Amino acid sequence: MEPRIQYALTDDDSSIAYWDEGEGMPLVIMPALPFSHLQMEWQIPEWQEWYEELLREYRVIRYDSRGVGLSAADSYGETFDSHLADLEAVVEHLGLERFALMAIAHAGTVALQYTYAFPHRVSHLLLWCTYDKNQKAPVELDWESPLLRQNFRLYSETMAHSVAGWNAPGVSRQLAELLRESMTQESVCAMRQVFQNLDTTDILPEISVPTLVASRRQVSLIETTTGRRMASRIPGARFASLEGDSIAPFLGETDRVHAAIRNFLKPDRNSFGRRNEPGALRTILFTDLEGHTAMMQRLGDDAGRDVLREHERITREALVAHGGSEVKTMGDGFLASFGSAQRALECAIALQRAFAETLVPADGADAEVCQALRVRIGINAGEPIAEADDLFGNAVIAASRITQQAAGCEILVANVVRELVAGKGFMFADRGDAALRGFDDPVRVWELRWK
Repeated sequence: MEPRIQYALTDDDSSIAYWDEGEGMPLVIMPALPFSHLQMEWQIPEWQEWYEELLREYRVIRYDSRGVGLSAADSYGETFDSHLADLEAVVEHLGLERFALMAIAHAGTVALQYTYAFPHRVSHLLLWCTYDKNQKAPVELDWESPLLRQNFRLYSETMAHSVAGWNAPGVSRQLAELLRESMTQESVCAMRQVFQNLDTTDILPEISVPTLVASRRQVSLIETTTGRRMASRIPGARFASLEGDSIAPFLGETDRVHAAIRNFLKPDRNSFGRRNEPGALRTILFTDLEGHTAMMQRLGDDAGRDVLREHERITREALVAHGGSEVKTMGDGFLASFGSAQRALECAIALQRAFAETLVPADGADAEVCQALRVRIGINAGEPIAEADDLFGNAVIAASRITQQAAGCEILVANVVRELVAGKGFMFADRGDAALRGFDDPVRVWELRWK
């Protein structure tokens, strides 16, 4: 069912079309120019399903910029300030005091500027496949400008294929039609002019709200290093690198996109809300930094804390990328849960590979001799008890005990986990029956091979 279209007025009397549906935390999704048409988006099944999944958890607000889609105007908003004014008009019209803000592609610079100006309003900033300053893509789009000027229809079809991929003709055809209905040839040219020389790099260190910078590894329209660089400059920002080659969050592995959004917007509730009632089967993952106390004594407080911060960054990025939920951190380790055993194991492998590339001064060696960060990981599955933003019960205790059986750089899993991922391509080595402290019966344990 398509949402009801309403309108808000800007201070200069431009009519901004928007829809406002769902309940929960307000999530304002900015226009993903040049693809923005409030009605036609719902006629693309993949886009509709993506919105419907968001509406299960959030109050979602989507709007078209002036001169775009259903926001009729004499001309496209030809200044950067007009984009800020369009967002402000919708927010003011709805009386939103605090809301999460999601920006895709070109909208990122607008979202950054708005968040910088109004940090008291933006509760969370979610930047998807975006940038802080204009740049050429890895595969330079030399065709874009001349094609836009010479043949708008062919331009729209080529852009649609760049977003959807060349193996999805149906979606590409719909996106091309949507682009032509969203903007005119002249307005796309004007849009490119507005964003061509923007640079919001200087305000990144001033962004003071929780921020998630997310992208897909194979996207060709945005430099692959841009997201990580942006996240490193925004205080406390998380970075999520997901699999896929489409800049559109509603295409490809959308369940991972939704998991990243949920994990970011509700990090202390997404394991315990109505999607995961007490008693639901969960895969429990523990990490433990080997030799933490000795490392702190060897490196000193400041250098030791730097290592812990890197451990925390790597772990949180991997959890977001693989749909895991951080339950709590214990300083030198994490407790996390997953709805999928396969993703828990994929996350564990990603963690160990990242830790293997993280070097710290070796024990008893001079400062120039380094070794990989040694972290032990244990994984179990069961039906934990969810209470007070924590997980309890035998499944959790067993996961902790299995972790203690592992050496640094190892991943040990309970037999139940191995059975859950049978046929998924993982390689295991039998470690035999382990006597876990506090448990009467031994547990069969397997080492997950990751090298």
